[in-house]
Amino acid sequence: MSCLAKVMAYKKTLTMGVLILLAVLAVAIAVPIATNSDTDNSLAPQVNQFFGRTVLDEVPLIDGHNDLPWNLYNYERNQINKFELNADLKAHPVWGPATNSHTDIPRLQAGKVGAQFWVAYVGCNNQYKDAVERTLEQIDVIKRMVRKYPQYMRYVTSTEGIMEAFREGKIGSLIAVEGGHSMDSRLAVLRMFYELGVRYMTLTHSCNTPWADASPIDDQPEATLRNVTGWGRNVLWEMNRLGMLIDVSHVSHGVMVEVLEHTKAPVIFSHSSSYSVFNHHRNVRDDVLKQLVQNNGIIMVNFYPGFVGGRSIDNVIEHLNYIKSVTGPNHIGLGGDFDGVTEVPDDLDDVSKYPDLFDMLAEGVYKNGTTFAPWTREELRKLAGENLLRVFRDVEGVRDSMVDVEPYEDLIPYQDFVDAGVAEQPCMSDLDIHKQ
Repeated sequence: MSCLAKVMAYKKTLTMGVLILLAVLAVAIAVPIATNSDTDNSLAPQVNQFFGRTVLDEVPLIDGHNDLPWNLYNYERNQINKFELNADLKAHPVWGPATNSHTDIPRLQAGKVGAQFWVAYVGCNNQYKDAVERTLEQIDVIKRMVRKYPQYMRYVTSTEGIMEAFREGKIGSLIAVEGGHSMDSRLAVLRMFYELGVRYMTLTHSCNTPWADASPIDDQPEATLRNVTGWGRNVLWEMNRLGMLIDVSHVSHGVMVEVLEHTKAPVIFSHSSSYSVFNHHRNVRDDVLKQLVQNNGIIMVNFYPGFVGGRSIDNVIEHLNYIKSVTGPNHIGLGGDFDGVTEVPDDLDDVSKYPDLFDMLAEGVYKNGTTFAPWTREELRKLAGENLLRVFRDVEGVRDSMVDVEPYEDLIPYQDFVDAGVAEQPCMSDLDIHKQ
């Protein structure tokens, strides 16, 4: 080898040695930086704050329970021809901060709401009086509200309808009835509700019906409850036959258990939370959550501070995380209960805040700074709407399998009224028929 060649080889070897040394130094510097990233936020990888909310562009966010129609009755007496929902109701002289208004079209759009169950609710004081008529009025105002805003809403009654509305960029709008007292213990009324578009009925509200018990107040012993009567099972099976979702929010623990034992289709809790996280009688115990998994149903978490145990968005996330730890990610959804509650959580105070919730779940950090296991993209898709769509499809499948089953016709026995302590009801003209 010539002298020149030897010099060139030496320089090449020296250069490679310097490069290797620089690489080692870079690693030595980088490791401490990575190790200290928890304490030096300026060096930590930046979390994409829009990751969680982008899921809502992929699947419809389906909220299980909104009481806006109840406020339309309370504040407008259902006279909506001149009422403008496509406005900031927070600035409305009647619907402003002094009311329980959490919903309008601008906030629904900001919240990326893809589908909404609008609730036809009437109070328990209407039971045995004009509950059916009043419920029909609420169904009517929901349909008129949706019809008034065709550029934003689409009336739907099926899973396919929800997806069609989502593809059109509209809010799929479904009807729900909150409280079995609305059907007046008449299966014919239940059938007519379905014909009018009702796709779930909550079996009770805050009052018992003659055939099912409501969630008891805290000091009422479970032993005094009748749960679901034999005729009440007819209600379940007729809902199965029709393809109407059975909602077991508001019912007693015993009713939850018996419904899950007897239904032929998955059920929903349209707006309920975890009893283990916050011991409130409206919340769902772990044994029922485990039954719900076997049923392939869904619990849609409620946001009301009185049910979740506090006024922070952290309280809601705690319920979501706990329920997911019991049921897995396939049986959980969202049922905010907006416009039906007197208080809302900070940072989750109206329908516009759903994207913030999804960002927090994706990031895995509570507002108070503590961390939890971040939700994956797949889990967030399921929470947003895929779980509810699966349950709804299963209910539609049971309906299709029962196409040859005749409607359940048995009248409620008079003894059910007696056992419920409501045998004397002067406003019910045909009680004598039930005695026969």
